[in-house]
Amino acid sequence: MSAHEDNHAHEAHDDHGHHHKETFVTKYIFSQDHKMIAKQYLITGTIMGVIGVLMSLMFRMQIAWPEEPNVLFEALLGKWAPEGVMDADIYLALVTIHGTIMVFFVLTAGLSGTFSNLLIPLQIGARDMASGFLNMVSYWLFFLSSVIMVISLFVEAGPAAAGWTIYPPLSALPMAQGGSGMGMTLWLVSMAIFIASSLLGSLNYIVTVINLRTKGMSMTRLPLTIWAFFVTAIIGVISFPVLLSAALLLIMDRSFGTSFFLSDIFIQGEVLHYQGGSPVLFEHLFWFLGHPEVYIVILPAMGLVSEIMASNSRKPIFGYRAMIASILAIAFLSTIVWGHHMFISGMNPFLGSVFTFTTLLIAIPSAVKAFNWITTLWKGNLQMNPAMLFSIGFVSTFITGGLTGIILGDSALDINVHDTYFVVAHFHLVMGISALYGMFAGIYHWYPKMFGRMLNKNLGYIHFWITAVCAYGVFFPMHFIGMAGLPRRYYTNSNFPLFDDLANVNVIITIFALVGGVVQIIYLYNFFSSIFYGKKAVQNPWKSTTLEWTTPVEHMHGNWPGDIPHVYRWAYDYSKPGHDIDFVPQNIPLKEGEEELQH
Repeated sequence: MSAHEDNHAHEAHDDHGHHHKETFVTKYIFSQDHKMIAKQYLITGTIMGVIGVLMSLMFRMQIAWPEEPNVLFEALLGKWAPEGVMDADIYLALVTIHGTIMVFFVLTAGLSGTFSNLLIPLQIGARDMASGFLNMVSYWLFFLSSVIMVISLFVEAGPAAAGWTIYPPLSALPMAQGGSGMGMTLWLVSMAIFIASSLLGSLNYIVTVINLRTKGMSMTRLPLTIWAFFVTAIIGVISFPVLLSAALLLIMDRSFGTSFFLSDIFIQGEVLHYQGGSPVLFEHLFWFLGHPEVYIVILPAMGLVSEIMASNSRKPIFGYRAMIASILAIAFLSTIVWGHHMFISGMNPFLGSVFTFTTLLIAIPSAVKAFNWITTLWKGNLQMNPAMLFSIGFVSTFITGGLTGIILGDSALDINVHDTYFVVAHFHLVMGISALYGMFAGIYHWYPKMFGRMLNKNLGYIHFWITAVCAYGVFFPMHFIGMAGLPRRYYTNSNFPLFDDLANVNVIITIFALVGGVVQIIYLYNFFSSIFYGKKAVQNPWKSTTLEWTTPVEHMHGNWPGDIPHVYRWAYDYSKPGHDIDFVPQNIPLKEGEEELQH
């Protein structure tokens, strides 16, 4: 293997030195350098995130002040908001596209695509990904799917409007409603291309981690970030094709007269010719991806947080092997829990109890991770920079959101709160906010590696504290209005006197959402202005031990100017007795008589 590596290293190095002079197009647009592709993923994901957040602010304003004219609606929604009052049809479309963009385009591609690309070659000691070309193709497929998803917003009959889970029959019958027409078709095309992009990326990540580790980089010396990205890619390869099959069968139902998901449909008293299909089959196919998808989103964030916490606690990560075991356990269990989304679909109660058992089981590896993070912080020399604050915020929201998952994972309890705001509160905290915190933590920590400059720390503190207060301000009260029975996805609750008392709570939630949304402008300003005007970064600003901090600040294709460093120790030698400094990089050989730690 080392001969192959030396070869690979020599070619890449030679290539850089002699052959091609990079133009603007080859360097910034059709780049095959993993670091540039990581930036492309991050900036595309950020733009999609802005669109997704804007949508959420619009439908939050609609829920808080229904039927009231709003100048913003008139400006942004045009014919969908006559005289500034939001149309009922567009409300569900906004919820649908918001969910799709945030789950897939921001938290899957934006988070995993950015940091897997940036860190895998740098932290395992490789010149680049196994295939730079496939890496470039996977980004451009993601970009194309993003463009198609945005185009679907401007279709005359309206964008897809069946919820982000696109259940039939709303998604399977083009004539069901405005949002079931061309907008739905574009949604399906966009997702098919997105899945192709994800699969290409995942295969590349897996092959790179297995084949291109530098000399001495055994699997038990890998940083937890790489373990998280590696296992996430495996989950993606197993589960994404199932969603692709569901999307293709749905396209056939819509356009070619099949009835995989349709049976006994009546429209205005007229019987349609479909028979024999089952919408519940679609639910099984969707959630077989949909639940592993939760972990595809959260595992990379867990990896980033583990790395940042060890570095900023100046302590070895607690329970390294237990952390790896819990990542593997989560990956396995995530594929056998999907039925808990379907407890009220008429499922056999015995089957329900099986899914309840596996769902409660997955809480164990999640709890192992939470305890290990807390123990890593315990008595550490904590460096409270923005990356560390977001990491601690991640642990907080992951625990608070995860606790409500125990209620939703129990089939008897779930029936009472299914499809209410309780569910919205749960998955936004445990997956949405937690993954975003992990992403922000990663950006604050690895920004110097990406752009060679530092983010403004004070703006980072403002960003964290207001975001943290607003996130809980939005999602904590939702648990209570959910327990009071308020259903999700209703564009107004004013027709139900039962919910009149909850109107004020919805106003409070919306105010928190608006403040939280506006404060992201500070982050965006900090991010984009620091690229040009930020303080120049030193090579290892956080005094971390992993290999990416041994590369020069100025980017070069090939990562290291000379030979690739060899690895002699695990990734978490912080505050090790017998050393003058409180961190020992992985490429420093062991002293005579020094033992290698493996917690």
